[in-house]
Amino acid sequence: MDLHLKDKIALITGGSRGIGRATALEFASEGCKIGICARGQEGLDRTLEEIRARGVEAFGTAADVARRNEADRFVNEAVEALGGIDILVNNVGGSSGRVFEESSDEDWERTFDLNLFHAVRSTRAALPHFRKRGGGSVVTIASISGWKPAPVGAQYGCTKAAEIFLSGALAWELASDNIRINTVSPGSLYFPGGGWERFKNETPEKFETFENREFPSRRLGTDQEVADVVVFLCSERANWINGANIPVDGAQGRPTAF
Repeated sequence: MDLHLKDKIALITGGSRGIGRATALEFASEGCKIGICARGQEGLDRTLEEIRARGVEAFGTAADVARRNEADRFVNEAVEALGGIDILVNNVGGSSGRVFEESSDEDWERTFDLNLFHAVRSTRAALPHFRKRGGGSVVTIASISGWKPAPVGAQYGCTKAAEIFLSGALAWELASDNIRINTVSPGSLYFPGGGWERFKNETPEKFETFENREFPSRRLGTDQEVADVVVFLCSERANWINGANIPVDGAQGRPTAF
């Protein structure tokens, strides 16, 4: 299936590992120009090399988009380097703090900056550039934690629920500008260097119990399986999908091993 993505310009936050890296490489394989950011220079440089090996132009910059003005800087620098933007993937996410009673205001604020506010700022920065090109597509990577509560990490789930709502609201607000806004919500993913790989190495019996208890296919998902959905969703083939939240979780139960 031709996704009609050749020569489109796609920006991905947190593009050096996991879902972000897999998505950037998949867009590159479709012939897109790619802009990515990451906090670590080494991983950024390695992923840029992989992207360019697919024969496309790439731009990268070190940035912490959870900080004010960093998301704007990334978007504007990438647009200047690549000549525009057609696609934005708000991929950065994470959590600070654990158990509710022990999580501080700072933990909650950091978690909202990592997830919701980074998506707000990146999307807002992209809007004038989308309008110059006659439209665009935004996908925010949320999580099944946005509607499947877990025993710990209430702040993370709250931000993911907010990201899902944000996309639905912006889909209505921006449709007249031909800008589509959707959310992809992965379940628990296993990939090299990821948290679940570390959990498996440290507590193999608990990991096996989790895998067998919460997944009907008895395995976790992969970053590539999420990337495939994101790339399709940003293509012209998905032109009538707007304001949607698409789980990519293999029918996972609770998003927790506890």
